[in-house]
Amino acid sequence: MLDYEPSAGTLAAIAGRHGTRAEQVRPLPSGVANRVFLLGDNLVLRIPRTKQFLPDLVKEAAVIPVARQAGVRTPEIVAFDDTCSAVDVPYMLLTRAPGADLVRLEPATADTDRVFHQVGRELARLHRLTPAGAPDLRTVPVDDGTTDPWALTDRLLTDGWIDAGAARWLRGWLDRLSVHLPDEPHQVLVHGDIAPQNLLVSPRTGRLTGIVDWGDAQWTDPAVDFAKMPLTAIPAMLDGYRQETGERTAVPSPTWEARVLWFHLTWALGRLADPVPHPGERHWTAPPASRLLGLLRFFASVPPAPWNVLA
Repeated sequence: MLDYEPSAGTLAAIAGRHGTRAEQVRPLPSGVANRVFLLGDNLVLRIPRTKQFLPDLVKEAAVIPVARQAGVRTPEIVAFDDTCSAVDVPYMLLTRAPGADLVRLEPATADTDRVFHQVGRELARLHRLTPAGAPDLRTVPVDDGTTDPWALTDRLLTDGWIDAGAARWLRGWLDRLSVHLPDEPHQVLVHGDIAPQNLLVSPRTGRLTGIVDWGDAQWTDPAVDFAKMPLTAIPAMLDGYRQETGERTAVPSPTWEARVLWFHLTWALGRLADPVPHPGERHWTAPPASRLLGLLRFFASVPPAPWNVLA
């Protein structure tokens, strides 16, 4: 598979095209799909690691302008070239959002809740976008969320990962959650990887400055965008979401919470069925047990209503 390994000369050429000197190119923490560099103080360069990840960058080039037009706080695209006509790698150049991602920043709990509240409001703006209302995004994939957690539970039992008592308990929990699921989830544009490493925050103000990495964007159930953050973040995120959408009520219905919990539980079981560790990855769910321990941590902390009736 073609590996897009940028040489020093390639990085210098890209920098020069955009008014930056070669010595001003510095590496930033990279993800699974892209290598990331800082050009000067105001530009961020993203280069896919291999040809496999190029379609995600092409998708980002389409999605980011639409998300920005919807009012979502995400850096602006300065240049995008997937032809390799100017340099020997495809690349995307974006404005730099000030601040650091939450993995590096680790702010105090109170500041974190404020950031999560802001993230919820940003997601509410994004989720106003539907396939009918965004014709420029016809190539964005649709996910139907067909994973069957009951079948997954049965497989875990058969393969010896859980015992019969745990399987009965899990099926009962899934039964109780399923009554809150819509028959046909409303499909909206989701970011697809709302996670601490993709949320940029100003250390000075403690405020969200940008949401980055749109390579997993898709049309699907909006609850998906709450499933890659730890459950401890979700109450504040949903509070911000409801405030932005006007869904706030004195005693909120547990429907949203149940839908989010459904994805957390389903994906936790899926990770248990595929217990391969990924050392060195920055995503909190890279360790196989993280999702299950996240569920345990959240419900052991006496969560607020209506979460306390969903366990």
